[in-house]
Amino acid sequence: MFIRAYLRASTDDQDASRAKDVLIQFAADNDHKIAAFYTENESGTKLERPELFRLLDDSQEDDVLLIEQVDRLSRLSQDDWTKLKAQIAARKVTVVSMDLSTSHAVLKPVKDQDDFTKGMIAAVNGMLLDMLAVVARKDYDDRRRRQAEGIKQAQARKVYKGRPVDQDLHKRIKDCLDSGMSLRKTATSVGCALSTVQRVMR
Repeated sequence: MFIRAYLRASTDDQDASRAKDVLIQFAADNDHKIAAFYTENESGTKLERPELFRLLDDSQEDDVLLIEQVDRLSRLSQDDWTKLKAQIAARKVTVVSMDLSTSHAVLKPVKDQDDFTKGMIAAVNGMLLDMLAVVARKDYDDRRRRQAEGIKQAQARKVYKGRPVDQDLHKRIKDCLDSGMSLRKTATSVGCALSTVQRVMR
């Protein structure tokens, strides 16, 4: 069994690797090591995420897809969540999320568990995973609705200025580029998407 950790942030200016140390410690607490990390800045509402599907392509039967929270894996619509679950099931990969305690059982020795117990744990875990995915999507929809309402009110008052630029991030990117670092290495070094580096360079 190999544990593959998936780290995701929604926007270019967020640090997708923020939870890396937390996941490493979680695996160590369960007597495991993480074999590989897959990190990207993509919306959880998008099904097509290159690093997520690279993780699945690299996975073998009984491997673990480790996440900090279910919303790191999915804020998908119901149809897209069903498609992603089918991809995960087809590869016989198990999702373990730190915020879903029933999923932690896969990291424990199973020699004393009979098939019925293992089946029940898998069924309960699948049901709870579905519930948390629905909650994550609802949370996303609610926040977008509130954000849109706030922007509309600010525009009506003529005080809406749009999203501020992260000046500190842009300075760190420029420093890396000025030192001769490549675009891709710069993105990895500062913890942002390649598109952000390209935008700053322009």
